[in-house]
Amino acid sequence: QVQLVESGGGLVQPGGSLRLSCGASGSIVRIDTMAWYRQAPGKQRELVATATSGSVINYADSVKGRFTISRDNANNTVDLQMNSPKPEETAVYYCYAVVVKYLGGPSWAYWGQGTQVPVSS
Repeated sequence: QVQLVESGGGLVQPGGSLRLSCGASGSIVRIDTMAWYRQAPGKQRELVATATSGSVINYADSVKGRFTISRDNANNTVDLQMNSPKPEETAVYYCYAVVVKYLGGPSWAYWGQGTQVPVSS
């Protein structure tokens, strides 16, 4: 089994900074993609940022220039640096990973349990 565990959530003021971290553990040969999603109250889950094993990075337009995703392939971790968050970005932030568990095997998608990030003064 594979587990994703997020940390670093909590209250942040608008214009402040917060760093989320996620670590993957378990039966892992390779992680192809790691990403952060978020789900605001009453809204659908949306993609925030992705990072592939080949260092290809993409951001939602709404966070470009403010959020930074970084990945440590050796340690199977992914962070999300949130700078100048806005109140409307209050959400539960989820870590996501596409994992290959054995050589030649298929990819499996996993989610973390989510970490709450309220953005408020």
